[in-house]
Amino acid sequence: MKNSLLKRYVIGSVLVMSVLFGACKKNKTNPEPQPEPEVKENTKQTPTTNRTDLTNDSLFLYAKEIYFWNTALPTYDAFNPRQYSTTSGTDLVKYETNLYNLVKSSNSQDYLTDKPYPKYSYIFDQADKNPTASIPNTTLSVDLDGNGNDVGLRFGYFGNSDSDYSIYVTAVYPNSPAAEAGIARGDQVQEVNGVKYGTNFSSDVIQVENALEGASVTLKLLKAGVSTTKTLNKMVYKSNPIYKTTVFTAGDKKIGYLAYARFSNKENSETVLTTAFNDFATKGVTDLIVDLRYNGGGYISTAEHMVNLIAPSGTSGVMFTEHYNSTMQNKKATILKNQPLLSTGGAVIGTLFDDDYTISGNTTTFQKKGNLSGIKNVVFIVSKNTASASELVINSLKPIITVKLVGETTYGKPIGFFPITLENKYDVYLSMFETRNSKDEGGYYTGMIPNMKGYEFAADDKMYDFGNAKDDCTAVAINLLAPNVTVTGQAKVSATANRSTSTRLQAIGNRSGGEFVGMIENRK
Repeated sequence: MKNSLLKRYVIGSVLVMSVLFGACKKNKTNPEPQPEPEVKENTKQTPTTNRTDLTNDSLFLYAKEIYFWNTALPTYDAFNPRQYSTTSGTDLVKYETNLYNLVKSSNSQDYLTDKPYPKYSYIFDQADKNPTASIPNTTLSVDLDGNGNDVGLRFGYFGNSDSDYSIYVTAVYPNSPAAEAGIARGDQVQEVNGVKYGTNFSSDVIQVENALEGASVTLKLLKAGVSTTKTLNKMVYKSNPIYKTTVFTAGDKKIGYLAYARFSNKENSETVLTTAFNDFATKGVTDLIVDLRYNGGGYISTAEHMVNLIAPSGTSGVMFTEHYNSTMQNKKATILKNQPLLSTGGAVIGTLFDDDYTISGNTTTFQKKGNLSGIKNVVFIVSKNTASASELVINSLKPIITVKLVGETTYGKPIGFFPITLENKYDVYLSMFETRNSKDEGGYYTGMIPNMKGYEFAADDKMYDFGNAKDDCTAVAINLLAPNVTVTGQAKVSATANRSTSTRLQAIGNRSGGEFVGMIENRK
């Protein structure tokens, strides 16, 4: 990228028109219009060959054109992106600091006042991608291609306070070492590598996470009241994004249940999702429970596929629209000429500038998929970890069927993006567009509020596995779909029991920092 192409100027001029009437002398001439002094935005952007300075420049200049809140950003001189080239740490830390302060300067919904990182935007070093990454606390648990490179556990921390808590397994990734060892959601972790934890969360969590990132970890677990010890060795594996499917019989209703981990790519998700929903159709499912409590999002195309699997037959029209900023819609984001546009086969067929960013050019319509045809009611189990593509599915279905939520308020991310690559090394995910459903509803930046509260622990103070009707959120969902009906083959669900939180363990923290949160558009 040539430096001269990155300079941008604002030149203002005022035309002064004088119209002289009767009292004016004939020999008085009108002055020639004079332009105002040139006002430069980027006098500090001097020529350089310093790679870090150039990348920090690029972060700013891309944001000025493609960031959803680009008009709220300051000028180059006011922001001075090169100041972050002197930040201590790796180049990635310098760029993350730059990005955070860019987002902060916008004072948009992307800015978190209580966190040292943006809510939506981020930059990612391609070298950290699974399955080869081994950097502690940065490796995705399972990436959006379905690649795992760990022991396959998600931990939750629950108790009365930071100094009085217990560790539980909240999810096990399919095909992982933990899954092969028979570990399940709801198992209590008594020891990690022979050490007991539970009295100092802020320091304990770092030690526990580091232990999980090691080549192997030994866990003492309390499973169904019996203590057992498992040693897990980290390995590369391919994970199915579906935690569990089952069908509940509640009176005259067949309720299909699906617990889904992430909106992974087409190859990893579409076939297994289609198979699961076709199986629901074969078993006569009339209503659905979709468990997205730990699903941080993923690919928009996969979210679209799930919506089309759930939608009733004959559904047509707008599913959702994507709204880019006016600079992109009006084809003025010329900086995108530096980013190649690839065919689905990977060949360069142009640049991202050539693509269409208008609302009409980014409108997705319903195209029914699969054999499940008559669904009119769906309950989503959600939490503060439910984000992005998960929320897109919920919002897109609201205008066409009855949708209810159980759990806690969702993350709140109606914003999506596609990656901008810098140095052939870093993928930058700037907040780029907002999604809205067919009723032009969106903007859920503070999250979606559930219709009914749901808890990780049932009223008997136990955490149950996915697909168990005694799981508190699942029990509430069943009762919303089939009120006061006993599930065939199981005891009466716990939603009819005491709903007080006084005896329930409360969340102190979750192991979710390594899990993807976002909504990716494929520009191919």
